Amino acid sequence: MKFILGTKTGMTQVFTQDGRCHAATVLQVEPATISQVKTTAVDGYDAVQLASGTQKEHRVSKAAKGHFGSAVAVAREFRARSGYNESTDGMEKGATLDASVFEAGDDVTVSATSKGKGFQGVVKRHKFAGGRRSHGQKHSEREPGSIGATGIARVLKGTRMAGRMGGDTIQVKGLKVLQVNAEDNILVVSGAVPGRKGTLVEVFSTPK
Repeated sequence: MKFILGTKTGMTQVFTQDGRCHAATVLQVEPATISQVKTTAVDGYDAVQLASGTQKEHRVSKAAKGHFGSAVAVAREFRARSGYNESTDGMEKGATLDASVFEAGDDVTVSATSKGKGFQGVVKRHKFAGGRRSHGQKHSEREPGSIGATGIARVLKGTRMAGRMGGDTIQVKGLKVLQVNAEDNILVVSGAVPGRKGTLVEVFSTPK
């Protein structure tokens, strides 16, 4: 069970030893402290809570400062997946984790918040084809079409319509760690990672 918190700094290209070129995302990892280890006996499940960064004290509640011992900026919990025989064995409160927990070649899953795209129509948001360009329809290229229902005379819940797009938590599986720079706490992960530059990214091992 490997995990860490990082910040997306940008994308690049990485050439492997076999000469193949891979699109890659560079993650800046800030050393994180294990603030709590949860167990099935006490909490009902196994998990590890990570705390990273610092924050101005007036922005953090007294309860949070009491729990973490200081004004922590970011805290995330990584749950052990019982179906993959993961456990929290060896994890101790107060231990520090950095980029060195991963090695080049590790399979990882990343989770982050996608870019916000504002209010968008159905063509961009839901990949609608738009209206037909025939029989006198002049301006229906990007319209949603009928949204009502005959009989009940109302719009059904969940109907795909225009609205705010992006800003969702996206999880990407099947990525691989290409490079690890333990000295500068940098991870280079294959493929694209959700979010803009500066987005907080959760990186955890993909169980086999």
